[in-house]
Amino acid sequence: MRISTKGRYSLRMLADLARHGDVAKRQEISKKYLEQIIPIFNNSGILRANRGSQGGYMLAKPASQITVGDVLRLTEGTLAPVDCAADDPAQCTRSADCYTLPVWQGLYRLISDYLDGITLQTLLDQKKERDGYDYVI
Repeated sequence: MRISTKGRYSLRMLADLARHGDVAKRQEISKKYLEQIIPIFNNSGILRANRGSQGGYMLAKPASQITVGDVLRLTEGTLAPVDCAADDPAQCTRSADCYTLPVWQGLYRLISDYLDGITLQTLLDQKKERDGYDYVI
């Protein structure tokens, strides 16, 4: 499985949006590229657009309810390592005699379970732990 810049930048954009509310400059992603990514999320229930002079985008639900799997399925399509692994039952004419189908199906389950177990909030919390805690008096 290979994640494109669309998938990587989408995760960065959404995590940054969850934390700060503004994205392009801080994440060093061009506004033009973000404008190509945002329509992917228009009807997904992940982003909400606010119109007007103070308009912009914000998360439509809490960061704890948006998984990395959700984001990557929207930007990349299936998470399956091969097409036949995503089908249940497998649609391939060779699936009944395929030695490798269980390998691909197992890998697909592992990938899905792993990415669905990580939320945007998890990313924020992990970043906070790595950065340490700032104390201001």
